[in-house]
This record gives sequence, structure tokens and C-alpha cells, in this order.
Amino acid sequence: MSKTHLRLIALVIAVGLLGLAILAPEALAKKPKRQKRVTENFVYRAPTIQLNASPTVLTACAGQPARVQLDARVTFAGGATPRYRWSSSAGRIGGNGATTEWDLTGVKPGYYKSFLEVDNGISEECSVFSSAIVRVNCIPPSCPSITVSCPEKVEINQSLNFCVSSAGGSPGVKPVYEWTVSAGRIVSGEGTNCITVDTTGLAGQSVRATLTMPGYSDLNCQASCLVQIPNELPKCRKFDEYSNITRNDEKARLDNYGIELQNDPTSTAYVVVYPGREGKPGEVQQRSTRVVDYLVNSRGIDRQRITVIVGSAREQLMVELWVCPQGAKPPRLAGSLP
Repeated sequence: MSKTHLRLIALVIAVGLLGLAILAPEALAKKPKRQKRVTENFVYRAPTIQLNASPTVLTACAGQPARVQLDARVTFAGGATPRYRWSSSAGRIGGNGATTEWDLTGVKPGYYKSFLEVDNGISEECSVFSSAIVRVNCIPPSCPSITVSCPEKVEINQSLNFCVSSAGGSPGVKPVYEWTVSAGRIVSGEGTNCITVDTTGLAGQSVRATLTMPGYSDLNCQASCLVQIPNELPKCRKFDEYSNITRNDEKARLDNYGIELQNDPTSTAYVVVYPGREGKPGEVQQRSTRVVDYLVNSRGIDRQRITVIVGSAREQLMVELWVCPQGAKPPRLAGSLP
């Protein structure tokens, strides 16, 4: 290539570069500006869940009720309505709400877990989960200490009062009082800690009051108290009575009286003399001496077994002959003087 051609090519290139330099600012001035991109910041709020179990420790053996209350608090963004799905490792959960009951009755002692899954029904949104652990203990049932108190004073044909006091035993058992008596009749207090028992006609017998307190599994929780009712005291009986009869008639009466006293050597003779209102002075002393002398000298009765009582005045002199078995109280006569 000749030098002329080289110069011509260089000139063309220079002219082209000059044109570009002239046109570049104008081209840049006409180019549209880029718009700024606007970005929104979205903050995701996760749902919250809180699960409480009450109680967390249960004391219950086989057959005893064991129930736990489960309470859930769940919050979804936007206030959506939660849906609850409960499950557990043992026992039975009833209900599908935020609050439900977990029945662990009959399970063995140990740790058990309840599970909760909650969503709001929107597939794009995640569910939330939680769980609660409870422990079941078994303390063998035990009877309370039961004491039945007997009445301090016991009399024939009088009512008896029995009361019970108890302490300790398995906790949480409501006291129940079941009374039985071996004799007599409960007239008041059934189902309470004190009863009253009618003992009419039970002289010489014993009355046992037994208190049973159910509710302690199969344990026989009871106590009793025994009362002995005294025998009815023997009573004096009037053997004979007479007024101003002849001496021979009186002897015949005293013979029979003496035989009765001899049949029971432990008995006591009570001779009651009632003076006549118009009787002679010393008449009572004379008659009582005559009766005692005949019993002692003719019938062989020990003088120590004979007691003379002077009764109140009557229309005419009267004599009563009483036989009192051993232990009997003396005949009580209105207005009598020993």
C-alpha cells in the first residue's frame, strides 16, 4: 500500500472520531433517566401460643379420679380464629376448645404429656404447637385415726350419747359417718359425728356403737365403743298388811312372813307401822316391839335383818310387812319417819 493510501485512511478515521465527539453530548442529553425502584418492607408476625396444665402433679391411685384442666392462649396475626387439635400420651382429652379437661383416671404412676396443634384454617400460614407434662403419683390410701367416745354416766332406761373424732387419713376425703348399734335404737344424729341411742328395756345388757367412715378405697375404717348398762336393781315388795287384828291372826301373818324371810337369808325385813290419828300414846312402839319380838324369838329371824319404819298417821293403826332383796333400796313411803 502506498503512502498516499495510508494518509487517506488516517484522515477518514480522524474525521469519524471527530463526528462522534460532536454527537455524543447530544445523544447523552436525549437518553431518558432511569426511575428509582420503590421497595415495601413487610414484617411477618408469627402466631403465639401458651399452654397451661393445672395441676401438674396429681396424687391418685387406681380407681381414684385424676383430672387436669388444660388452658391454651393462641394469637394469630389479623385476629384469625384458632382451630385446636388435642392429643395425649395417655388418658382421654374431651373437647376441642381453648379450655378442656384431660382425664388420667386409671393410669399408672408416671409422667404423661398432652399435645396441642393450632392453626387458623389458612393453608399458607404455619401451625403452632405446644405440649404440657404432668406427673401422677400414687399414695396408698390410709384410714384416719378414729376415736368413739362413750357416755360417762350410764343409767337404766336412759338415752346414751356416742360421739366420734377423727384426724389424718388420705387427704381430700369428705367425712361420712355411718353408725350401727348392737342393741337399742338410734333416735337422732344419723349421718353426723354424734348419735343418741334409746336403751329402754336394756338393763343388764351391753350396747356397742360402731362408726364406719367409707371413702378410703377398700379399707375398713371404723372404731367402736362398748357400754355396759347396769342391771335393774331388785325392788322391795309388800308382803302383807293389816290393821287392828287379833293377836292370833297377827301371829299367823307373821309366821308366813318369817317363812318368806327364811327362804331368802340375804333379804331384809321392813316393818312399817302407821299410827292411828286417835291412837293411844305408845301404841306404835308397843306394836312394833311385839312384831319384832315374835319374828326373832318365834321364827328365828336375825334382829339385824329387821328395820322398823314409822309412817304418817292414818285413820287407824296399820302395819305393812315388806321384803327387800339384797341390793334393793328401802321402800320410800310418803311422810315416813325412820
